[in-house]
Amino acid sequence: MSHVRRFDHVGITVADLDAATQFFIALGLEIEGRTFVEGEFIDTVIGIPGSRTEIVMLRPPDNGTGVELSSFVRPSCVPGSPAAMANEVGLRSVAFEVHDLDAAVDQATSAGYGLVGGIGEYEGSWRMAYVRGPEGIIVALAQPIG
Repeated sequence: MSHVRRFDHVGITVADLDAATQFFIALGLEIEGRTFVEGEFIDTVIGIPGSRTEIVMLRPPDNGTGVELSSFVRPSCVPGSPAAMANEVGLRSVAFEVHDLDAAVDQATSAGYGLVGGIGEYEGSWRMAYVRGPEGIIVALAQPIG
């Protein structure tokens, strides 16, 4: 028996919360809420005593799986690898299905975000592109064909 009910969100820790938030808004997500979290709950869950973080929760317009962006006030953020390639161990991308891949890529690039590579097609069933946002965040945009 599975204890998992549904996939709720993915969490991404960032140094610049506003820049990361703007990136996901440019991709079409909407802010669900923004708050600071500190105290016994967060200290217990993440295992860092005395922590304080600011969180922005974003979701797609259909209220699907969300993206939780966190920026730590205490302790300070630890730099990651913003130019990580797809073969570097760790979470490499967050993927969204889109209605129109070309329009989504155009919107992202016109907002100043670049493609990691190009637009590819997989066996006549999907078109996909990787877009790199602030702090190396990679978002896969995918459109089914047909």
